[in-house]
Amino acid sequence: MIELFSSINFTPFYVSFKLAFITTIVLFFAVMPLAWCLSQSKSHLKPFVETLAALPLVLPPTVMGFYILFAFSKNSPLGAFLEQTFGISFVFTFSGLVFASCIYSLPFMFQPLLSGFESLNKNLLEASYLSGKSKFATLFLIVLPNIKPSILTALVITFAHTVGEFGIVLMIGGSIDGETKVASIAIYEFAELLDFKSAHVYSLIMLAMSFLVLFVVYFFNQKAKNARS
Repeated sequence: MIELFSSINFTPFYVSFKLAFITTIVLFFAVMPLAWCLSQSKSHLKPFVETLAALPLVLPPTVMGFYILFAFSKNSPLGAFLEQTFGISFVFTFSGLVFASCIYSLPFMFQPLLSGFESLNKNLLEASYLSGKSKFATLFLIVLPNIKPSILTALVITFAHTVGEFGIVLMIGGSIDGETKVASIAIYEFAELLDFKSAHVYSLIMLAMSFLVLFVVYFFNQKAKNARS
C-alpha cells in the first residue's frame, strides 16, 4: 500500500486544491456584498437575480462550458479582444478554469450566505444603526460574526464542490499536466486506460477528502447549535 501511494503523481490534487482555494476566496468576496444587498432588498428584481445565481445548480456543466468556450475562444470577438489587448486567454488555461469554476460554484457560496443574512435577527441591525454604525461597519462588525455557521458552510461546500468538478473543467481546461489537469480528470483518464488500480487510489483519496470536508461542516454547525441552546 505504501509503495502504491508513493508512486502516485499528486500534481492533479495540487491543481485541484489550488483551483478550489482561489475560486472560494474570489467567490466569497464577490458574492458576499451581493447576498447582503439582496437580503435587505424588497425589489421585484430579487427573484430574477436569485434565479440567475442558482442557475448553475440545474444547468448541465457541458452547456455552461460550451457557452464559455463560444464566448471566450480565440475565434470570438470578445476572446480575441481579451487576448490581443490584455494577453488573457480563458480557454485551456488555469485562469480559464478559475473563471469557469467561479460561475459553476457560485450557488454554493451564494445560497448559504443569503440564508444566513436573511435569518439574522433584525433587532441587531436596528440597534447597530441606532448606535451610529454605518452599513459597512454593521456588516463586518455585527452581521458576519453572527452568521459564522453560514459562512463556514459556504466556504467549505464551495471548496469541496470545486475540487470535485469534472464536466466544465474538462471542456474549458482540457488535460494539461501541471496546468489544468485536476484529480477528477486524472481519474477519468485512468478509467479510460483501464488502469483501475490508479483510478481506485485517486478515487479513495477524493472520497476521504470529501467525507472530511462535509464532516467538518456538520461538526462545527452542530457545535454552534449546541452553544446557542
